[in-house]
Amino acid sequence: MTDSPTTCDMPRGELTVRVIAMPADTNANGDIFGGWVLSQMDAAGGIRGVERARGRVVTIKVDTLIFIRPVQVGDVLCVYTDVESIGRTSMKIHIEAWAQRFRTVTREKVTDATFTFVAVDDEGKPRPIPKEG
Repeated sequence: MTDSPTTCDMPRGELTVRVIAMPADTNANGDIFGGWVLSQMDAAGGIRGVERARGRVVTIKVDTLIFIRPVQVGDVLCVYTDVESIGRTSMKIHIEAWAQRFRTVTREKVTDATFTFVAVDDEGKPRPIPKEG
């Protein structure tokens, strides 16, 4: 595949999750399920969201997610997060997934998207996100 406009040489954000792609995560063609990649991205965004909101967050939206390259068994999926903006109760987090190819140091961008998370209280109702400081 050729590089797309969303592909660059360096990940954006902070490394938040690293996980190895295993055979149980594949489809019939031997490629890692896109849903598995999406779930790793959502988990990474949740980690970053909880840190920033200082409490529970829930995913409410995922902006356009386009798979640039497949992930193969043995690749290490590296997920990077960058808080883009913060509102009163919600935040947008840019999330990128990169594959470090099996037995190499080659790293390729797999996909990216912007996820929106809402900070919630113990009853699941939106709550204000604390100011930094």
